[in-house]
Amino acid sequence: MKKRVMIVESPAKARTISSFLGDIDVVASYGHIRDLPEKRFGVNIKQDFKPTYVIPKSKRKIVDMLKKVVKETEELYIASDEDREGEAIGWHIVETTKPRGNIKRIVFHEITKEALTEAMKKPRSIDMNMVKSQEARRILDRIVGYKLSPFLAKKIRRGLSAGRVQSVALRLIVEREEEIEKFKPRPYWTVHLYIRIQNAVVEAVLTSINGRKIKKFDLSEDRAKEIKEKLQNSFFEVWKIEEKIKRKKPNPPFKTSTLQQEASTKLHFSPSKTQAIAQELYEGKDIGNQRVGLITYIRTDSLSVSPQAQKEATEFIEKNIGKEFAPPKPNVYKTKVCNAQEAHESIHPTSVFRTPESIAKALTEDEKRLYTLIWNRFLASQMAPAKEKILTVTFKSNEFEARASETEIIFPGFLILSKEKQNASLTLENIKKGEKGKVEEVKIEEHTTEPPPRYSEASLIKTLESYGIGRPSTYALISKTLLERQYIKLEKGKIYPTQLGKTVSHVLSSAFNDIINTDFTRKMEEELDEIAQGKKKESEVLNKWYVPFAELLNRAYENIKSLKPLPQPTDEVCELCGAPMIIREGRYGKFLACSNFPKCRNTRPLEKEETGEICEECGKPMVVKYNKYGVRFLACSGYPKCKNTKPYSTGMKCPQCEKGELIEKGSKSGKFYRCSLYPECKFTARGEILKQKCPQCKNEFLIKGKKWLKCPKCGWKKEVEDEV
Repeated sequence: MKKRVMIVESPAKARTISSFLGDIDVVASYGHIRDLPEKRFGVNIKQDFKPTYVIPKSKRKIVDMLKKVVKETEELYIASDEDREGEAIGWHIVETTKPRGNIKRIVFHEITKEALTEAMKKPRSIDMNMVKSQEARRILDRIVGYKLSPFLAKKIRRGLSAGRVQSVALRLIVEREEEIEKFKPRPYWTVHLYIRIQNAVVEAVLTSINGRKIKKFDLSEDRAKEIKEKLQNSFFEVWKIEEKIKRKKPNPPFKTSTLQQEASTKLHFSPSKTQAIAQELYEGKDIGNQRVGLITYIRTDSLSVSPQAQKEATEFIEKNIGKEFAPPKPNVYKTKVCNAQEAHESIHPTSVFRTPESIAKALTEDEKRLYTLIWNRFLASQMAPAKEKILTVTFKSNEFEARASETEIIFPGFLILSKEKQNASLTLENIKKGEKGKVEEVKIEEHTTEPPPRYSEASLIKTLESYGIGRPSTYALISKTLLERQYIKLEKGKIYPTQLGKTVSHVLSSAFNDIINTDFTRKMEEELDEIAQGKKKESEVLNKWYVPFAELLNRAYENIKSLKPLPQPTDEVCELCGAPMIIREGRYGKFLACSNFPKCRNTRPLEKEETGEICEECGKPMVVKYNKYGVRFLACSGYPKCKNTKPYSTGMKCPQCEKGELIEKGSKSGKFYRCSLYPECKFTARGEILKQKCPQCKNEFLIKGKKWLKCPKCGWKKEVEDEV
């Protein structure tokens, strides 16, 4: 019997879809199966930027599996995500596996049975314009990476790299830091009056003198004090009363950028963590006896909501909150971002009747917090606006005017979800025009202008979006990449550029000012969108960008002076070959290196780390040193006269025998830990020791690998993100 097969990106997504479609085999490609080669350029610029694609070693088994699956398939459904990257993944699958059957491209915004059934009724072919747009983006980033990295290595130091969009983000961060450093605070004063009227004291702010509005820096301290003396015990008359009813509309449902911003602000999640958790919610969770996707597609810059979701939200509001809280007709939100292409719906629950409380047991704590954020935002977006009464009273006395204002919520609308309390009755409500009140107290307040705030991850995304830079699929990667390159650091949620980040940004800005700026990057994003829409050709856009880039690069090599620090001589001698040791500067700071490089590659830390231990052979202090594998060991500070050494102990008890301690060891395969009582106890572990208690057996430490965290004692294991 000939099969029908559906290919998606992730196994979690495959499991969810399989629970709906019993007659279709659903398999996962685990993301991209082809890419540009890892260790060579892979782009032929002379042949219209023709890319060379290869199958990474890690993907070969997956590709072999996919080829077997599609070999006898009559109908093949390509169900990768509905954005340019998803379209490219689908195209690479088809190009690599060469299926013989009928190929159908389907797209959907949520992983539910209804959405899947509807999508399969409307198959289409792979959109090659979207594929070419993604390919152009990939080629652009490859050219920048492969051309700028050697330039930075030559002018600053080895191991540096640059990205097309990340470099612009870094420039914004550095320029903001320079604004803050140059900022000079400026004081200004305001005058506050406390007027007794109708047995109540009203606070009013002095707003004008002789009919002229007081501006921020109009009042000096002396002038403010002079006014204070003049207004003590004076009388003010109620001159004007204004009452306004203001409708406060709810925020629209989330899109990718606003979800990452809100999760950063309210939940303190990094953008990459938000995206990872949202992906889990989108791909599906086991709820009761079924597996279902809980939210719609997560990479989107659209604010629209399907009529079905709007109808369901209205039913929920009328049933659970009150008919008066549902608007007369559904709220509609328009996307402000130009050329919004990535998807066609906002991020919202696939069913608003799945309240956070009703599915809490199926979610982790972080998943529940993020789902609650999404659920509340969506429900609020479909509710009636709140109504506020704003009462403003203007007081007058001779040449002086002062103003007091109060706000009362007269209908909470969507604010009822936030349990925001209504104001008490207004103090100003019973005041009548012409009434007089006595000034009981006058206060002057000194204020100081503040520098522009440093970016947070949330405000950086907001700023990039306002410039039209980046897309839903890239926002989370920007700050993460800059952090990994050590161009920025995060302190208490604020982004600071490192000295290295400042140097890289200044070099790139001076050499490539015409390209690494917000306007050029925005126009490039727009042109990538035009490729996706079929309005421009890929080669045309790449050529237009590459010609000025190549010219600037050649000029930069000639004109930018090297900023590499010169090696500094020392009195120390290399313990391997006897040559003098010199101070060099690398990615992680200064270190000692053999002057006989590259014949001798010996290195060690610049500062000797004392241990408190004494050499049992000569009585001198023992210090920490590193071997060629980067493994620490203890050595006598009296070297080369005393050559005593011993292993470096982590101070952690062996989880197997509970007698010995774990010591650091190394081999060609890298660093590992071994029991100090070896060979009596043969316990070993690879990874990084984290002083973090096991949640299961309370062992005092865990071992962290690239993608996992585990306990060496009880075997507890958990998959983690790179940043954990």
